[in-house]
Amino acid sequence: MALKMNRYAFSLLTMLLVLMTAASPQAQAQEHLQADSLTGQLRQLLGDPGQPAVFNVGGYGLTLVDETSSFYRQRHFAAAWFSPQGLSVQGRRLLTILQGAQQEGLRPEEYHVKTINVFTEQLLIFYGQGNPVDPLQLARLDILLTDGFLRYAGDVTGGRVEAAKVYPEEWRNPPRNTNLVEVLQLSLEYGQAVEVLQDMLPKDPAYRRLRDYLATYRRLAAKGGWPQLPDGPLVRPSESDWRVPWLQQHLIQTGDLTDFNPSAGSKFDEASVDALARFQARHGLKADGVLGPETLAALNLSVEERIRQIEINLERSRWLSQDLGQRYLAVNIADFSLEVVEEGEEVLAMPVVVGTDSRRTSVFSAKLRYLDFAPYWNVPPTILKEDKLPLIKTDLNYIASHHFEIVTRRNRVFQPVEPETVDWEGVTAKTFPGMLRQKPGPWNALGRVKFMFPNKFHIYLHDTPARHLFEQKRRSYSSGCIRVKRPFDLALYLLQDQEGWDAQRIEEAMAADETLRVPLDEPLAVHILYRTAWVDREGGLQFRNDIYQRDVVLYTALRRHNRKTGVLVVCSSMVR
Repeated sequence: MALKMNRYAFSLLTMLLVLMTAASPQAQAQEHLQADSLTGQLRQLLGDPGQPAVFNVGGYGLTLVDETSSFYRQRHFAAAWFSPQGLSVQGRRLLTILQGAQQEGLRPEEYHVKTINVFTEQLLIFYGQGNPVDPLQLARLDILLTDGFLRYAGDVTGGRVEAAKVYPEEWRNPPRNTNLVEVLQLSLEYGQAVEVLQDMLPKDPAYRRLRDYLATYRRLAAKGGWPQLPDGPLVRPSESDWRVPWLQQHLIQTGDLTDFNPSAGSKFDEASVDALARFQARHGLKADGVLGPETLAALNLSVEERIRQIEINLERSRWLSQDLGQRYLAVNIADFSLEVVEEGEEVLAMPVVVGTDSRRTSVFSAKLRYLDFAPYWNVPPTILKEDKLPLIKTDLNYIASHHFEIVTRRNRVFQPVEPETVDWEGVTAKTFPGMLRQKPGPWNALGRVKFMFPNKFHIYLHDTPARHLFEQKRRSYSSGCIRVKRPFDLALYLLQDQEGWDAQRIEEAMAADETLRVPLDEPLAVHILYRTAWVDREGGLQFRNDIYQRDVVLYTALRRHNRKTGVLVVCSSMVR
C-alpha cells in the first residue's frame, strides 16, 4: 500500500509540473512575478531564529531539524526545490529517494513523504479549480523536501539514533563531522544533490549485500513467510518424521535447499540433511544436520523477526559511516570470531572468546600498535575487587601459589610488597597496598602474548591458558578482553615484514620469562563489532544470537525514535 501511495504522489507531482509549465504565457508571466513572493513566504515561515523548531501549517505540527532553518537563512530564503514554474528535476529525484528509504532499512514517513503526498494532492486541487498555485503551498513543500534531505543525510551518515545514547558505557562510534547544510548548499549549486545523498550511504560492501537481502526477506514476508515447525523428537539423517515436508519448505524459501526430491516424502533424505546443515552453519549452530531444539528455535523465528534483525544491523553499519579500510582486523563479538582482511580478502581467521554478559566486550575502533611477549597481567580494579581480593583474604597463600605479586612503582622502578607485612582485615580494592600482577609464564591469564590497541575501555587481544573454551559454540567467558585461539599465527602475520622477526624468534619471545615489547612498524586498524546479521564473502546470509541483548535495546530505541520524529497532527483541512 505504501509503495502504491508513493507512486501516486510522484505522479501527482509530475502532473502538477506538466500542468504548470503548459500554462498560458500570461499565467507563466504571472508565476514568474511570484518568485519574490515564494522567497517571502519562506522568510515568513522560517525567518525568526528564535521560533520553535515546529513547522505549523494550517493544522499540521511538524518537527523540523535545526539545520533546516539555518540552511534557508544562509541562502537568504531562496527556494531550493521549487520555482514558480514548479518542482525542479532535483526535487523530483529527491522525492523518489525519500520514497524509497525503506530499501535502506529506513522509514519514509520520517522524511515527510506522507505529508508531501497530502500537500501535493491539495495543490493539484487548487490548480484544477483554476486557481493559481499558491506560493505559500510551494514554500511549505520546499521546506519539507529540504528537511527530508537533511534528515535522510543525517541518518545515512550517522544512524537514526546515536550509539552513545543507546549504549552509553559500551559503544564508541566515529563522530559525524559532515556539515550537512554546507553539503546541501554546494550540491544544489552544482545540480548534484541526489548524487551526493546517494554517495553518503555506507561504502562497506557488507552493507550493500545486507541491504539486498532485506529486499529478499521482505518479498518472503509479502508471500506469507515460512511455516512454523511444531515441537517433536530429534530428527536424524535418514529418519522419517511428518514435519520433514514443512522443514523442506522452509529450507527452500531461505535458499538452503535447492536439490529437492518430493518423492522422498517424510524421509529426512541426504539433500535435506545437507540443506539443514547449511542453515545451521549460517546461524552459528552445530552443523550436524540433526533437527533438535536449538535448530528448531532458529527455524521458527519469523521472517518479520529476521527483517527486524537485518534492519538493526544496517543501522549499526550506518554508525560506522565509512568502510573499514583496505587492511584491518575485525572481531565480531556475536560470532566469537576474528578475521584479518586485506583488500577485501580474508587472510587470517580464528575463533575468539569474548566477555561475559556482566563484563561485556565494548564496541569501538582503534589501532593495533604493539605486542607484549611474555606479558605480566595487571589485575584490573573490577576483577581485583570482585574476584581476587576475596580469595586473597581467604587464603594468603593464594598470591604465591597462583604466581601473583604485589608491587609499587617509584621513580619508574617496581618494588615488591610482601603479603605478610599487610594487615589484610581492613584492606579494600581502593586501599590495596600496590598493584596486583601475575608473572609471565604458562599460568598467566594473558598467555604468552598480548596485542595492544590503546583505548578507553582497556580491552585488548591476548593468548590464554584456558584452551578448552575454544571448543564451545558460545564463547563468552572473559572479563571483557578478547582471547584468541591462535596467537602465534596472529603474531607471525603482524611481524612478517619486520626485520628479524621470523617464526623461531616469535616462539622464543613467547616462551621467555621477561616481557618484551615490540612496536609495529605499520599499525593495523582494529574494529570490534557486534553483528548479529551479515552477508559472508560467499554471499550467504548469516544470523547470530543476540548474546548481550543489544538488538533488543536498539530496537526499543528505534521505536521510540519513530514516535518522536515528524509529529503530524491533522486538525483541519488545508483546502480553502
